[in-house]
Amino acid sequence: MMNEKNLLFSIIIPTYNRPERLKTCLESLTFLDFSYKQFEVIIVDDGSVEPLDPIVNNFKEKLQIKLIRQNNAGPASARNKGASQAQGEFLVFTDDDCQVDSNWLKIFSQGFEKNSTALLGGHTINYLSKNLYSEASQLLVDYLYDYYNTDSQQACFFTSNNFALSKELFQTVGGFDTNFPLAAGEDREFCDRWLFHNYPMQYLPKAIINHSHHLTLSKFWRQHFNYGCGAFYFHQVRSQRNQQKVKVEPFSFYLDLLLYPFKISAPLPKIPLAFLLFLSQVANISGFFWTNFQHKKKSQIISRNWLTKS
Repeated sequence: MMNEKNLLFSIIIPTYNRPERLKTCLESLTFLDFSYKQFEVIIVDDGSVEPLDPIVNNFKEKLQIKLIRQNNAGPASARNKGASQAQGEFLVFTDDDCQVDSNWLKIFSQGFEKNSTALLGGHTINYLSKNLYSEASQLLVDYLYDYYNTDSQQACFFTSNNFALSKELFQTVGGFDTNFPLAAGEDREFCDRWLFHNYPMQYLPKAIINHSHHLTLSKFWRQHFNYGCGAFYFHQVRSQRNQQKVKVEPFSFYLDLLLYPFKISAPLPKIPLAFLLFLSQVANISGFFWTNFQHKKKSQIISRNWLTKS
């Protein structure tokens, strides 16, 4: 068993201009079936306009909580900032628009008792089940989990709103790559780098959070366009790390994605969900090639400036 005298977990939550969502998230943490003496909560304010002190101060009697502020630099930087000040043996990451299940930390604790060197990922549920765009976006994540994590003991991908790992190993692999300024791709790159260092990943479906990410059509497009931008950086970093050419998923990956709503039990109409999954990939590809174009354009400008100076 783990030593109960030490602070076991540091829950790190980056936040930006969503005070009401943050309040709901913190309220869910007060219902955790886990001793509050064994975990702390670190809120990293990534440059919000509205001060968060009034919200955080309301929870100081129920949680060991502290607030850190930084200029807006993106979620990857915010998570690293929180990790740098964490006192727990293990780091647990979630987002301000998530509500955790009461057994969340208990499941992670049991997982670390079996393997303290593993990156543990939990299960995310769309809390806005009547929102077609939110449901489609979560459905895509579910598909990726099914695709990459066929063996729960040898998983390959977790989203950063629901995973936990050793603080020491987080520092060993170098934290999140801050070249990802948006919430798009930094978790995928981290998981790939984690596996590159030969550390295990384990999926724990009972470590549940509810995700309340309200989306409209325009927000849905922007989200997946940003994922495409992040995918470009991810593939560049991975190809350099592995000294291989950029690899993309096979055609069967995309075909199975479009058919995915028809293979599962979905609360909303399957055809619109399938169409939105198709649209997500159009947005993703658009973001990928737009970033590729910007990258080449920047490289050409640098080359011209270098030749002019020469």
